[in-house]
Amino acid sequence: MDRSRSGLTLALLVIVAASAEAGGSFYGIQPGARPQLEGKITEWAVPTPRFARDPAPAPDGSIWITEMNADKLARFDPAAKQFKEYDLPRGSRPHGALVDAAGQVWYTGHGNGTIGSLDPASGKVTEYPAPSGGDPHTLIQDGQGIIWFTVLRGNRIGRLDPKVGQITEYKAGGNPYGITLDQQGNVWFCEFGGNKLGRLDPRSGKITEIALPPGSAPRRMATAPGGMIWVTLYGSGKLLRVDPATLQMKEYALPAGAGAAPYAVNVDGAGAVWVNEFSADTIVRLDPRTEQLRVFKIPAAGAGVRKMAVDAQGRLWYMGSGSGKLGVIE
Repeated sequence: MDRSRSGLTLALLVIVAASAEAGGSFYGIQPGARPQLEGKITEWAVPTPRFARDPAPAPDGSIWITEMNADKLARFDPAAKQFKEYDLPRGSRPHGALVDAAGQVWYTGHGNGTIGSLDPASGKVTEYPAPSGGDPHTLIQDGQGIIWFTVLRGNRIGRLDPKVGQITEYKAGGNPYGITLDQQGNVWFCEFGGNKLGRLDPRSGKITEIALPPGSAPRRMATAPGGMIWVTLYGSGKLLRVDPATLQMKEYALPAGAGAAPYAVNVDGAGAVWVNEFSADTIVRLDPRTEQLRVFKIPAAGAGVRKMAVDAQGRLWYMGSGSGKLGVIE
């Protein structure tokens, strides 16, 4: 079903497929890997823990987070173990974040219907209003610098070209949530409220929907080095692997069972899959080659992890929205 809307002309420009080497490669850095993972967990209290969320590794090794209810971004320096906060426009309620190759920080203005960028050197913030307003949610960046994002209750997929500052929107359904790209440059997203996956062809604007079992509630997704797409099925407590070429799927049960409520998912540079069990305050690492699972218990109870990220060193970063603590597994 074709659900494109106005602004399609811009999207029909030649789009070179972005490389999809790992789940975090659409966030400004190429994820590393730690085959001999020690499993050490360290946490730091966020200075303004007002629903902090969505960690984003930067090229300089720092980690950025959004402090949603405080209208702030925060930068954590792992070497100095210090935070620095940056004020955003009131009411922006930053949700998702990424740091591009040039060190600019991009975020979704969940509260004011914008995509924003922060220049850390000057502190200058630039906002790009989405045509339909809405509640921009999660964002990624392709190999050409284009920002793609989901609009949750607004039921849109957005495309921002930072060079011209123009946003194109595509009508979608099912409350778009997590988002990724495949190796052909197609945009994939979770229809959290519709028990479906969506695939947007950026050349034509056509959206194809793939139905999942009732109650699946797909939440977030990530692309692996070999091209497979991994999806958390929040409603059924499973991890799903999708072959974007054939649409063949395989489900993986998680240690916490049907009530695991898997939320965030990432893939490191070696193809290991990281997923958190929201209900159990655990993070699980799956080796797809052996199907072995390794479980890590988050120190803080009620952590509320909603997003994770693998940095260039292969460390897994998570933000506990409930605990107000930024954590790392290394």
